Amino acid sequence: MSAGTANPSPSTVTSLRVRSGRTVELALTVFALLIVGLAYVNVELAVREQLPPDLWWHLGILGAAALGLHLVLRWRARYADPLLLPVATLLNGLGLVMIHRIDLGGGTGSVATRQLLWTGLAVAAAAGTLLLVRDHRVLKRWTYLAMALGFVLLLLPMLPVIGREVNGSRLWISVGGLSLQPGELAKIALTVFFAGYLVSTRDALSLVGRRILGLQLPRARDLGPILVAWMLSVMVLVLQRDLGSSLLFFGLFVAMLYVATERTSWIVIGLTLFVGGAILAWQLFDHVQRRVTLWLDPFAPDQSDQVAKGLMGLAHGGIFGTGLGEGFPYITYFSNSDYVVASFGEELGMVGLFAMLMLYALLVERGLRTAIGAREGFGKLLAAGLSFTLALQVFVIVGGITRVIPLTGLTTPFLSAGGSSLLANWIIVALLLRISDHARRPVSERRAEQQRSAKDEATTRTREVR
Repeated sequence: MSAGTANPSPSTVTSLRVRSGRTVELALTVFALLIVGLAYVNVELAVREQLPPDLWWHLGILGAAALGLHLVLRWRARYADPLLLPVATLLNGLGLVMIHRIDLGGGTGSVATRQLLWTGLAVAAAAGTLLLVRDHRVLKRWTYLAMALGFVLLLLPMLPVIGREVNGSRLWISVGGLSLQPGELAKIALTVFFAGYLVSTRDALSLVGRRILGLQLPRARDLGPILVAWMLSVMVLVLQRDLGSSLLFFGLFVAMLYVATERTSWIVIGLTLFVGGAILAWQLFDHVQRRVTLWLDPFAPDQSDQVAKGLMGLAHGGIFGTGLGEGFPYITYFSNSDYVVASFGEELGMVGLFAMLMLYALLVERGLRTAIGAREGFGKLLAAGLSFTLALQVFVIVGGITRVIPLTGLTTPFLSAGGSSLLANWIIVALLLRISDHARRPVSERRAEQQRSAKDEATTRTREVR
């Protein structure tokens, strides 16, 4: 064999270079900002028949926040998933456009301006999360602290001084004129707890226990702590009349158990408990009975016409929609928060609404892909749990608006007006970015980082001994 065709020696073989994807991320983020800018101009031309005088103000804050987070990723997480930031930016920007459009049509004040300020704060919180959490595996050390933090956040609205009741639900706290919904942050803390606990006990949960009626049941001492945590969180939410979040936590609990144990018996047990709990709640709570009545007959007399107006708005939009600024979404109650999906359905039509749902599907798919690519159990469970949180929240709110399930009061991630939801969802994106950076990082760089960490730890211990 000639020298030109000889096989190279092992020492001359080089590893393939892993692309970071930051250039693709930058291009897609700029493209998302252009779409948001065009949508904003479209609304102003349709409603006011003039170009928006404050376009650069609105688009500038969103663009500065998104591009600033992109620079943080280049600096501290250069191998993070390149699609998460553009998709979240596009959804957040479209939400700002629709809230502004409802402000113009319904005379609701400056909700869009507040949402824009919350956007800057939420993206800054995401950047802070990336800078503080250099390695997501550190969160496993705080498993039970995360559980305690989650309970504290859930209980804050029950306090007599700062707790506030809005529309029959006690979900808010008010401190210094600033209103927050701490339950949005509690879902992140409890997801960290579920992931940390399940990764430590998944062998016992999946292998040890009794088999009853073909279902593998774990020992009570293994399932007990997480079952108690879930039951307490759901009980608090029931007392606060927040059954939507109760459903979200229940679905998250069952989904993470299934991912951890790979036992289909948990799906069967979860569905059985869900049906039993739903029937019990329907018999015990008047507000649940009213929601079921509206679900079965949205045009029933002496009932709220919110569901009916939302359905009529979707019907008015049809397949292609009335066009941004050409519909009447503000007629529906809470059109910029609980019913923002119906608002988009009226003005963008079924085609536009399906396109937005595909953005959510892409966001969840990249999160689950991150879970698959994670090289350790905690990262897999945490990424899967955070992805399921987004997926379940979208399903619950869209299912309620379209009468697939009874309506609940959850917000649509990134689209609905509300600073707490925006803050929590951007932190979720930041955690997914951090996990994906660790999963996609080349082996050589990961080993070098481990050596540096071990060296720093050894140096710290030497100083402590001295």
